[in-house]
Amino acid sequence: MKIICAGRNYKGHIDECKYPIPDRPVFFLKPETSLLLKNRPFFLPDFSQDIQYELELVIRISKAGKCIQERFAHTYYNEAAVGIDFTARDLQRQCIENREPWDMAKSFDNSAVVSNFISLSVLPPVTDLTFQLLINDKEVQRGNTSEMLFSVDRLISYISQFISLKTGDLLFTGTPANVGKAVINDHFQACLEGQKLLDFKIK
Repeated sequence: MKIICAGRNYKGHIDECKYPIPDRPVFFLKPETSLLLKNRPFFLPDFSQDIQYELELVIRISKAGKCIQERFAHTYYNEAAVGIDFTARDLQRQCIENREPWDMAKSFDNSAVVSNFISLSVLPPVTDLTFQLLINDKEVQRGNTSEMLFSVDRLISYISQFISLKTGDLLFTGTPANVGKAVINDHFQACLEGQKLLDFKIK
């Protein structure tokens, strides 16, 4: 099982990080050991002083495929979840400055929080899904998939040109604006179309 993460897919987040707007999808991988499930608490690691949250829509691949045409991409998934891509931002900046890979900043243990999945058949179209993150009952992030630079189908088509997709692979589809720092005792809740799917604490 692979965790594939799209980066720089919402203009608001691109602007706040001062990144250039990409002309094609950007993606990276997280290992299976980065998964954090069942609303277990997230423990801040000792190696970073700036762990930041990034709320994302997560798609689960339902069948294997390679070199998938965009017009058929919708047949390769039928469930969605919300997730948090935790990032060691201080380590990421350091790696970027040194022109080094920044796997350590994105791929550490428990850095990919994922909720239970729900069927897309009970939701609006995947091109118009609203998701939000609340910390201590205050909304800090909100996004809609209509704001994506590259749609879910475009991401699947593009990524599958390079990496074969397998049943059960997870696709994090990018974060909207207003990422921020996680703090001990924060209470995180994330919703998809008003349905609360994540509810966990920072330790």
